[in-house]
Amino acid sequence: MTSARTRGAGNTEGGASDPLMVRSVEKAFRVLQAFDQTHQSLSLAQLAQVVDLDKSAAQRFTHTLVKLGYLRKDPDTKRFELTLKALDLARHFISANEVVGRAMPYLLHLSRTTEETVNLTLPDDTEIVFAARFMSRHMLGTDVVVGTRMPAFCTAPGRAILSRLPKDKAMAILARSTLRAFTAHTIFQPEALEQKLDRARELGYATAWDEFFPGDLSVASAILDRAGQPIAAVNIGVSRARFTPERAEEILAPLVVAAAGSISQAVPSAA
Repeated sequence: MTSARTRGAGNTEGGASDPLMVRSVEKAFRVLQAFDQTHQSLSLAQLAQVVDLDKSAAQRFTHTLVKLGYLRKDPDTKRFELTLKALDLARHFISANEVVGRAMPYLLHLSRTTEETVNLTLPDDTEIVFAARFMSRHMLGTDVVVGTRMPAFCTAPGRAILSRLPKDKAMAILARSTLRAFTAHTIFQPEALEQKLDRARELGYATAWDEFFPGDLSVASAILDRAGQPIAAVNIGVSRARFTPERAEEILAPLVVAAAGSISQAVPSAA
């Protein structure tokens, strides 16, 4: 049950060779990152295995995190789970991020105007991260919430962001990505992706049809800082049950381009 994400947490920038790296802090975050939808609660032995710690160290870290209020230990089962205080880290980021703050009025207007699902995503190397999400009443339940990560290469927001980077930088990100098919419609071949980015660069928006979730149609446009660098993307997602790709592109593309342009103008140069 070892989590690849948790195992990789130790390979953060600098790694073990960084003399300024506080290893105990890194391990504490690995403990917190061990909990997810699959592992909603963990015993001490399971946690030690997932985080790759000996049981004594795992006990010290869990005790400290319980005392700080980030973990809860069930008195009967002795299993650990995250507490609501863990959300504070996300709340601090959202409230401090100027792009998110400036984008909110435009996202809300777009949501009310279209009555479709509207998202703001931020780039993190080969992935995008959902920073704001306005759900549509038409949307059947998905697992996407604020904080969800998706690959950039096969999502409309990711492609929109990649298309506005210098081409060599975009291709380097694709080279670092794990290119694979998530559905029968996923485009993951490097040459085809390069063509997709070229088209998005030309049009000012990107599309993805059924590439990460079956039946999901998405159109996105990048938000740029004052230097013209992509720092986020706004996208609208609709269901294939209600739209064709052609109709989605025709109706939604002008809206996301206009919203992304307005947000770009509102973002301060220091963003």
